[in-house]
Amino acid sequence: MNKISFVLNYIRYFIKADSNHDIHSPFIFKLVTEAFNDKSPYPVYAEIEKIRSRLLKDNTKICVEDFGAGNTLLNKNNHSENERIVKDIATKSAKPAKYAQLLYRLVRFLQPQSLIEVGTSLGISGCYQAVAIPGSKFITCEGCASIAAIAHENFNQLQIKNAEIVIGNFDNIFQQVLNRFVTIDWIFFDGNHRKTPTLNYFYQAVKKINQNTVFIFDDINWSDEMKETWDEIKQHSSVTVSIDIYMMGIVFFNKDLSRQHFVIRY
Repeated sequence: MNKISFVLNYIRYFIKADSNHDIHSPFIFKLVTEAFNDKSPYPVYAEIEKIRSRLLKDNTKICVEDFGAGNTLLNKNNHSENERIVKDIATKSAKPAKYAQLLYRLVRFLQPQSLIEVGTSLGISGCYQAVAIPGSKFITCEGCASIAAIAHENFNQLQIKNAEIVIGNFDNIFQQVLNRFVTIDWIFFDGNHRKTPTLNYFYQAVKKINQNTVFIFDDINWSDEMKETWDEIKQHSSVTVSIDIYMMGIVFFNKDLSRQHFVIRY
């Protein structure tokens, strides 16, 4: 999707999106009020953002292997298509603080005990998710060993004990990770921005849902095929509630909730 289309789509989203006063579902109203709109300066924010600042200055070159759609912007100014500079990865791939901190607050609010992330990158979003509930089990999947090594260092710097990184092609390792759980409470999908793989992961994961499971999909408006992917996911018969905040899509499977699709301004 080109930049003009992205901006125009965002304008349409912003006009369509509901504010707090337009939300009549008690659960979603509470979620938005207590998680989305929480402006508390949690101390961990500063600790993780200090790591981000260091990564944004890191000129180290590493060899990478990208199994997903990737980010073509990372190829510019590099000497090899398999070589990346850490600060470029941090700039283009690390989740912005606004959304990474939302993940932290959502985990605190929803209290999942079993969490999976598909797409570790340098570990910024993983840090936010893992530290939110230290007693939970957090497994993050990364395709590139050299990137995973940096994420591991970042987890260690924050003394995160409940996180595990599994390395490999998502097509091969995702089902293996799922099989380690009877059911899964939380999955953040941020590793492959293409329709067919994302849907394949969704249909694998939906077999492991429970009443309180939440799936979060990153970059649902990143491309036309990701928009199509999001539309198919939110219409799945198991999904009861979906939330579109433009950069992310969130789905719930709680059968006690009335089936509704929200577009919320964030």
